[in-house]
Amino acid sequence: MSTKIYTKTGDSGTTSLIGGTKVPKSHLRIESYGTVDELNSYIGFASDYIQHSKSKEMLKEVQDRLFTIGSSLACDPEKEPMLKIPDLKEQDVVLLESEIDQMNIELPPMKSFILPGGHQAVSSLHICRCICRRAERCCVLLQQENIFVDPLVIKYLNRLSDYLFVLSRYIGLKLNVAEIAWKPRLSS
Repeated sequence: MSTKIYTKTGDSGTTSLIGGTKVPKSHLRIESYGTVDELNSYIGFASDYIQHSKSKEMLKEVQDRLFTIGSSLACDPEKEPMLKIPDLKEQDVVLLESEIDQMNIELPPMKSFILPGGHQAVSSLHICRCICRRAERCCVLLQQENIFVDPLVIKYLNRLSDYLFVLSRYIGLKLNVAEIAWKPRLSS
């Protein structure tokens, strides 16, 4: 027996946070976890283009962490202590930093800004990076509006966008794809 995917409870433009609190679908909290969900989907898409097994494994780990972040953002903060919501940990940020450092050992120093492109894997990782930055901005706005967001979520998203940038360069290196240097047009 299958369960229906539609409930019709959101037809009036509202939705429920984890814990039951109703909010408009335009609420910044919904925008923030929706953007994290979009990022998670694009990471799955990018991973489909990547052959490097360690990177694919790490992206699966990132997707798991993004579900954790989505759960945190989808939860009514006043009810969260009573609920069993997975936790993001400082070690998750440390893991990203460690992976960045390991990839940077193999990468040549950057001599200019890099344009996204050259291979679908590289370009899709740049799209992930941009969506990650948007998710981070949404969470910062939550914080500025005095709507609770775990500061570790913002820290993780910040580091994740750095990781995705370095990963795009690293995958390009593994694919032997030349980086596209930005050459600004200068007026004469």
